[in-house]
Amino acid sequence: MVNARVDGVVVSTVCHPSMHGCRMIICQPLDEKGGDEGSPILALDPHGAGQHQRVILSTDGSATREYVGDPRSPLRNIIIGIVDDPS
Repeated sequence: MVNARVDGVVVSTVCHPSMHGCRMIICQPLDEKGGDEGSPILALDPHGAGQHQRVILSTDGSATREYVGDPRSPLRNIIIGIVDDPS
């Protein structure tokens, strides 16, 4: 699992059939202090996370492929939770 921040939404005119109707977002992985760590990654967003919200990602490709119902899907990362920020 990876803690990350939502930095943007991906828009595509052509995609793999398993991605039709799925929302893909750009996420910046975060370290334990909340700073950027590594390169941004793409993730499937079934929860509707908003811009700059903190999320928890699963990098288990099999879970993502099970969610979309296609064992040959190229998708790997999926948001499994949105972090509640009381501030």
